[in-house]
Amino acid sequence: MNWKKTNRKIHYWGSIIIIIPVLIVIGTGLLLQIKKQLTWVQPATVKTSVRELPLNFSQILTVAKSVEQAEIHSWKDVDRLDVRPGKGVTKIRAKNRWEIQIHNATAEILAINYRRSDLIESIHDGSWFHDDAKLWLFLPAAIILLILSLTGLYMFCITLPAKLRNRKRNAAAFNQKSMQ
Repeated sequence: MNWKKTNRKIHYWGSIIIIIPVLIVIGTGLLLQIKKQLTWVQPATVKTSVRELPLNFSQILTVAKSVEQAEIHSWKDVDRLDVRPGKGVTKIRAKNRWEIQIHNATAEILAINYRRSDLIESIHDGSWFHDDAKLWLFLPAAIILLILSLTGLYMFCITLPAKLRNRKRNAAAFNQKSMQ
């Protein structure tokens, strides 16, 4: 079997195997690239003039418990805290993906939003589908995509000089015919 046929078969079957994971990665990657511009994906951070953090953890939890959508009853319901002293805001992310932004000095609730970026990231890396999907589906798809890219580059570099020679030859033949 010659290299050209083998290379084309690699491209044919490789692209069929990886199309769904690659489309998922591309689609979610596009959303993640513009997540700061789309508040639907990631809520904008509210800025305040305060640059200190007089709040303590019990105050933060009390405020978080007051937001019904977040369904926070204890620290077990909190996914993470994102303290932004430079913006004067603390973000409380609930495990159900609701985000509460509170003022660092007054503990006033500044914003309550549903945050989709973490969900999109888990779809992007495959962990949303199953814990093993990252390693057994998305990683092999990435490796196959790398192989397709390298072999495609090889095919391009090998065939380009031949195509240029053919164009010159055809142009010369056309010029000779037109002069006759």
